[in-house]
Amino acid sequence: MKTIIKSLFALSFIFLLFSCTKDKKNEVLVLGTIHGSHLTSEEYSIEKLTKLIQEIKPDLILTEIPPNRFEEAMEGFKRDDSISEPRVSRFPEYTEVIFPLSKTMDFEIIPTAGWSASMAIERQQKLRAISRDTLRKSDWKQYREANRKSDSIMAITGNRNDPYFIHTNTYDSISNIGLGTYNRLFNEELGLGGWDNINIAHYWNIEKILQKYKYQNKRILITYGAGHKAWFLKELRKRDDITLLELKPFLDELK
Repeated sequence: MKTIIKSLFALSFIFLLFSCTKDKKNEVLVLGTIHGSHLTSEEYSIEKLTKLIQEIKPDLILTEIPPNRFEEAMEGFKRDDSISEPRVSRFPEYTEVIFPLSKTMDFEIIPTAGWSASMAIERQQKLRAISRDTLRKSDWKQYREANRKSDSIMAITGNRNDPYFIHTNTYDSISNIGLGTYNRLFNEELGLGGWDNINIAHYWNIEKILQKYKYQNKRILITYGAGHKAWFLKELRKRDDITLLELKPFLDELK
């Protein structure tokens, strides 16, 4: 009888522990950005993005900033209230929104980009060589045609700068017409700069953070260019330790 009672107690304890752990799952949102277009877009302006992040109230913001560029960017921001670090300064979602918001909101900015200058230069050189290679005319033509097709379908389907449209499966499918072709033709050849390869590098850093803060009841916001969103979501949906949130309810609150 005592053995049965002990077993029941142990099972109850395990169930209680599992329930408590389940309740502490982190919430994760993937927010696709449009980089420089935030400065000119009415639908997805700097002001709109600022209000959106204020509405989301994240605990952590995972950014498209390389870890080796972050310290310089943050030091410059604290010193001058602006960012001059060359890579980070290209992204107004950080220079005009997220870094300034860090002064009034309680979140941590975490750099997770797998990008490097040497990788970008090598990718650019290889793509230029492919575009000029007479033996690769067919591949380059396929790539250009896929991009044109993606752009034309995007133009007649929705506003590519509308945050509602950006955060739909339709947007991801249309984007994949060009990105998928680019990946199929050139990923292996471009090495670390290939589409799958760079996303693997980005996500490896993202996953390390997800593991570090596992079951801590955090709200984690991932901010990358909108083209990366579908790739990340595919991987995030494999995890059972997070709750993926849709962006639409937060956008609705801004109306």
